[in-house]
Amino acid sequence: MAEFTARPGCEEEVERLLLAFTGEVRQEPGCLDFTPHRVEAPSVGRPGVAEPVAAGSRFIVSEVYRDSEAFAAHLAARHGAAFNSALAPLIEEPASMLTFLRSIA
Repeated sequence: MAEFTARPGCEEEVERLLLAFTGEVRQEPGCLDFTPHRVEAPSVGRPGVAEPVAAGSRFIVSEVYRDSEAFAAHLAARHGAAFNSALAPLIEEPASMLTFLRSIA
């Protein structure tokens, strides 16, 4: 799972970039799922940050890859580097924050 927060006024540009990137990632041979989400709650808190995050500025991407090699290929993909370079000045964090999940059911 990848998460990031758009800077104020950059929300639509982040969404546009993310949707274009989604099409590219879904074509990667080892990608089983890549689904972007935009958080629409009135506000969400961030650890260590006093102010809540404005609705619509938080993005979460759920990602599933065939195996660790497929994920490594995703990270090394040229279109990923271009996306991250374009995204960096538009988000609050230094980069998207990754959380690795393991199914327990």
